[in-house]
Amino acid sequence: MIDEGPTRRPRTTLARLVRCAGRTLGTEWHGIVVDPVRRLARRGLSGLLLAFVAAFGVVLFHDIAQYPAGAVWVRRLGGVQADLPLWLSLLRTPVSLYVPALDLPVWAGITQLFLAFALAELTLGRARTLFIAYTTTLAGTLTARLMIALGPGWWGLGLPPEAGQVLDTGPSAAVVGLFTYLAVVRRAPVVFTLTGGSMVWESVAVPNLAGREHLIAVAAAVVLGLLHGRGERLRTAVRSRLGRRSGPPGPPLLDTGGSGAPLWRRPPRRCDGFRTSTRTGCP
Repeated sequence: MIDEGPTRRPRTTLARLVRCAGRTLGTEWHGIVVDPVRRLARRGLSGLLLAFVAAFGVVLFHDIAQYPAGAVWVRRLGGVQADLPLWLSLLRTPVSLYVPALDLPVWAGITQLFLAFALAELTLGRARTLFIAYTTTLAGTLTARLMIALGPGWWGLGLPPEAGQVLDTGPSAAVVGLFTYLAVVRRAPVVFTLTGGSMVWESVAVPNLAGREHLIAVAAAVVLGLLHGRGERLRTAVRSRLGRRSGPPGPPLLDTGGSGAPLWRRPPRRCDGFRTSTRTGCP
């Protein structure tokens, strides 16, 4: 007889890997594509409100910026730079999401923008989608200010002062943050690899301010995704612990009608010869 044990082991391992990959892809396809499509079928186009608003806003600001006077107003409303006062940067950050970057083709990013906001709105809801988009964008903006404050050096983390004059606008950080958050919450390793891997490659190939902000947006989205659902579980644990500390409820209090008897003492049971009653008198 021929011993097929060493030959079967690689085949068994390969079969297990194929089955695991199939289950992972099936779960990811259901969580990222099937479930949002079902919700879209139930809610209709109203479930894509944020996606339409975001895409329309980017197109609108892009068209306005084609005129000299419009470009000035777009820069005043949504132009964010690291050398601006902090309060002014925070005030302009929400509008900067709709101001496309000047060195990138606007139409190339419309599809990614619409898809990211559409999937996030259908999966997470409008409030959480706006929160994730704004938080990841703000994390990149504030970290850029910190890197410029550190100055050149610091093992490559610092940036020269000239980087503070770079116009920091566009929805790219929000798009990256939304895709990463969805990948973490929905357990989608393929989407996470494509999103995070592309950002790492961008930061290595083109080491500029935008690449670093995208990495910060990915990191912030990962942290927020890992904290997803922890707040409700924490509140539930606190309520249960407070309930145990208060102890079990005492016996119900009875109204004595001013007789002066203890509230927890019941009237004596009396028998009328045919039945037992808890009333103080017989009919």
